[in-house]
Amino acid sequence: MLDNRLKKIAELVSGVGTAIDVGTDHAYLAAELVGSGKCSRVIASEVKEGPLDSARNTVEKYGIQDTVELVLSDGLEKVPLDGVSDVVIAGMGGETIADIIGAVKIDSVDKMNIRWVLQPMTKPEILRRRLYEYNMEITGEYVVEEGDKLYVIMTAEYCPFPRRLSEAESVCGFFDDEDETANKYRAREAERLEKVAENLEKAGRNSDAQHYKSLAQKVINGIGIEQISGVIDYLDGLYPFAAQEKWDNSGYLVESSEQECSRILLSLDITSEAVDEADLKCAELIISHHPVIFEPRRSIKSCDPVYKLIASGIGAVCMHTNLDIAEGGTNGVILSKLSSKLQFCGDPEPFEELGGGNSLGWIVMLKEEVTERALAEVCKEVFCCEYVRTSRHSNKLVSKIAFCSGSGGSMLGLAREKGCDALITGDVKHDVWVDANNYDIALLDCGHFHTENIVLEELRRVLEEKFPLLDVEIAESSTDPCEYV
Repeated sequence: MLDNRLKKIAELVSGVGTAIDVGTDHAYLAAELVGSGKCSRVIASEVKEGPLDSARNTVEKYGIQDTVELVLSDGLEKVPLDGVSDVVIAGMGGETIADIIGAVKIDSVDKMNIRWVLQPMTKPEILRRRLYEYNMEITGEYVVEEGDKLYVIMTAEYCPFPRRLSEAESVCGFFDDEDETANKYRAREAERLEKVAENLEKAGRNSDAQHYKSLAQKVINGIGIEQISGVIDYLDGLYPFAAQEKWDNSGYLVESSEQECSRILLSLDITSEAVDEADLKCAELIISHHPVIFEPRRSIKSCDPVYKLIASGIGAVCMHTNLDIAEGGTNGVILSKLSSKLQFCGDPEPFEELGGGNSLGWIVMLKEEVTERALAEVCKEVFCCEYVRTSRHSNKLVSKIAFCSGSGGSMLGLAREKGCDALITGDVKHDVWVDANNYDIALLDCGHFHTENIVLEELRRVLEEKFPLLDVEIAESSTDPCEYV
């Protein structure tokens, strides 16, 4: 009666108590579980009367009305979980399954004793990630072949020790390396990711393309391990720490308790939230733009991210001004993104040349003039910011534009000296706005966070290009520290 998919699901049910079959369809699984003697009782639910009638026909056909209870319910909404040992949710999308589990008030049931048997038809990576967000862990993962289709089936249980999955882990899954059917599934998944990468590359989205190429390699080979010293040496070659400004404090500021790393978290700032995220994702290293140690400390409190880094054994590498000024660094990323939206005339020139071919920003000449307001709209798209503050020249036409990431308002005078009619930066002070209006120069403040956070994608790209098996993730907690009311 059962196909290979349902046979495997039936095999994974523990049979130590009542089982629930959510979205039972024809109730074939429920009939098998009670008919084989594995379960003494099954609750079979459906969201609509039609499928529930089909299930009722099966129950009556096999005379199992006393052992199979039929319930009309949206997910688990009207299904009692007391005394339940197994919950099966199969044949739905991964997001739908995750929503059904997330809607359960898990604290109201004996969560320690429930095994979840789950079979997502699509997006298993979303289901995996959200299971861990629900403080559950995947205890087994399998692939079953039926014709030309491959079905992912997983078991999950409550975990008293919270953990979170990175994107790579959620994509790779938790299959047995010796399982040939699982390896066949991995090969298909890697091929799919490679095709995504090809399309992204054709669209000019090189950072995203490299990311998907790296994911494809990890699906086949697993997440790899690298020496932390090797990662730092590689970054030093691209963005020399020796080039940092004298007042800066870039470098390997907090040593990891490990000499090796498999997971790296990228963040603009090393906040308490970033350290917590790294800890939950088992990252051995955080790479940030802003130094986590800048001013001398007379004490380190338990709420200090430095304290949390040391307590968790997580290392911290900070790349500040050396990243801003390096070719391909923060301002290089801005140059690339602006050039994809605006047409330049001639080559960009250094805004403030610092020696060694480095520049603190760039100056570009547009082929065609644009208004300050139109430039602000471009900046919103480039920097992914909701707001851009501008000087009071919304209709002013501009063509020679200077830009500097972070807090570059003090460079307004230099922009004027170089004949620029617009400056793009962040963190502009009141007196600089007054000067911009007085001297009739367009000034656009796109925010300190937004003009620098965009470099994280480039950092991920260069790291994944060199170390494709490393799990490199941009922190979910790397967000604007301000809210706008």
